[in-house]
Amino acid sequence: MGEKVVAGRFDLSDRQHYREKLRQCLTGLERLLAEKRFDRPKNLMGLEIELNITGSDGMPRMLNAQVLERIASRDFQTELAMFNLEVNIAPHRLQGRVFDRLAEELRTSLAYADRKAGEVDAGIVMIGILPTLDRDDLVSSNLSDVDRYVLLNDQIVAARGEDFTLDIDGVERLSCTSKSIAPEAACTSVQLHLQVTPGRFADVWNAAQAVAAAQVAVGANSPFLFGRELWRESRPPLFQQSTDTRPPELQAQGVRPRTWFGEKWVTSAHDLFEENLRYFPALLPICDDEDPLDVLDSGGVPTLAELVLHNGTVYRWNRPVYGIADGVPHLRVENRVLPAGPTITDVIANAAFYYGVVRALAEETRPVWTRLPFEAAAANFDAACRHGIDARLRWPKRGRYGGTTEVDAVSLVRDELLPLAEVGLDAWGVEPADRDLYLGVIEERCRRRMNGASWQAATFHRALESGLPREAALAATTRRYRELMHRGEPVHMWPVGLLEPVPLG
Repeated sequence: MGEKVVAGRFDLSDRQHYREKLRQCLTGLERLLAEKRFDRPKNLMGLEIELNITGSDGMPRMLNAQVLERIASRDFQTELAMFNLEVNIAPHRLQGRVFDRLAEELRTSLAYADRKAGEVDAGIVMIGILPTLDRDDLVSSNLSDVDRYVLLNDQIVAARGEDFTLDIDGVERLSCTSKSIAPEAACTSVQLHLQVTPGRFADVWNAAQAVAAAQVAVGANSPFLFGRELWRESRPPLFQQSTDTRPPELQAQGVRPRTWFGEKWVTSAHDLFEENLRYFPALLPICDDEDPLDVLDSGGVPTLAELVLHNGTVYRWNRPVYGIADGVPHLRVENRVLPAGPTITDVIANAAFYYGVVRALAEETRPVWTRLPFEAAAANFDAACRHGIDARLRWPKRGRYGGTTEVDAVSLVRDELLPLAEVGLDAWGVEPADRDLYLGVIEERCRRRMNGASWQAATFHRALESGLPREAALAATTRRYRELMHRGEPVHMWPVGLLEPVPLG
């Protein structure tokens, strides 16, 4: 949603006109694909991380405008709520020591942002859901003062026509309502981009869908919301429910949610953009002056502005992206399943695992998506979100007889997916030192069964056992998390528990 959206009202003709423009854009995309106008392979990847702003007490601070003013860098942008920021890393070629370079860039950027936040008595925390968030923090008055967020909130609320219901049944149960989409802002993620050619798009997207559950199992980092211990990765159910335009009657009819895993393997990028038009009404029917077909007729490259904007309001966990760089169109797969954090090393390890295993799976002669029902991939994703590193997943059996079997996520990752990731990173041309360092982090998480979510839960319970009340235990866990995050050792090496008794208040 990086568009320059201006707040305003829509009349009855706007949506019809927008729908017509969307169809023109889809036709334009079809022509671009047929004419092979897309960029050649460049092996480019990109990275975005959403961040939280907290005080020294571990509580959220609504200060993103003040912090951004002090950072004064185009790499940092607002996010949905005033306690959020986003940092964007410029595209890199997937080769050589790319992961070490990315890690160094992120360390420099986040250390600088944290120093600048310190000027207003705040700091940066990279975590899936901030454990200290309260319902009073996630209200519409705390949305960032940016037109597109205000307008998006108004349109989703209007489409739903009633309060949003949050009902997540995990270790404990959370059941409450919200009058706005503000609870979505609790979900802070890492987004991994991979530029692909049209001919490779479907293979890469299908591979990303197949491996999403394994990514979440080893990378879960969001076990708490509003003081309750929920799923090990609570962002997906929270995101879906807090953006759900469907009242219960439409849910009962099987209408698709705007945040979803999908329902089938695809054969091209066109499949996904076409689904967006077929299933999802416009939330922001803002029309551009460009006629995409006229632009194509004159030999130009259309921006497909309406298609891009609409795509940004359909929250797939692996999203297709159309973009233009240096006057040439390209396609990307945007992987959105991972929570932020815990450390930069963990983020880069998650990225190395993803880019390696997706490449290897996409190039298999018997692709995993021809042997794994899509429904099983979706159920795997749900199981990984619920249980994290202790999840059990369905995966194709080895050998020629086919079928699937249930396996521990850690066994699947360690025995099958990590060797594939190694092959994939070699194919990208990543240096063995980088490959072994970052895949070794994933292997150690599996060996110790310890990721961000399991560390948070274990430390929280240790704090409760020491006699701290629940809210104080969550705050103490958050402060300890922030301290260890900035030290930088990967989460599997973090000692469980608080360093010392934490004073009350």
